[in-house]
Amino acid sequence: MIGSISLTQAQSMISASVNWAKDNNQHIAVAVVDCVGELIAFSRMDETSPQTCLLAQNKAYTAARDRQKTSQLAAWSKETGKTINFWTDARITGMAGGVPIKDGNGKVLGAMGISGMAEEADEALAEQVASQFFS
Repeated sequence: MIGSISLTQAQSMISASVNWAKDNNQHIAVAVVDCVGELIAFSRMDETSPQTCLLAQNKAYTAARDRQKTSQLAAWSKETGKTINFWTDARITGMAGGVPIKDGNGKVLGAMGISGMAEEADEALAEQVASQFFS
């Protein structure tokens, strides 16, 4: 897909995330999706909760579909009093850890979702890794 994240890039981002988690004694699941939220690559570390699989993928999906960090969506939901059900899409989540990946012009190429740590730590790692590959 032109203007998207390649499989090689997605796998490299996952490897960087998993390597960081290993070095920091964490267990995570990582998903990378294209610009409409379709899965490109996914990995779950050993000893990671099965629930993290769904969460990582839904975080990435949400960030791609909504074109913003999932934590921003959660803040908007809280501010407006609208629930996540507002989107009528069961995959949309307001849990932090999903970040859109943009090109130099601000166009969303895809997104990355991480789950397994505290939400803020998931988001920080996703932002850190995404910025290493796309600035």
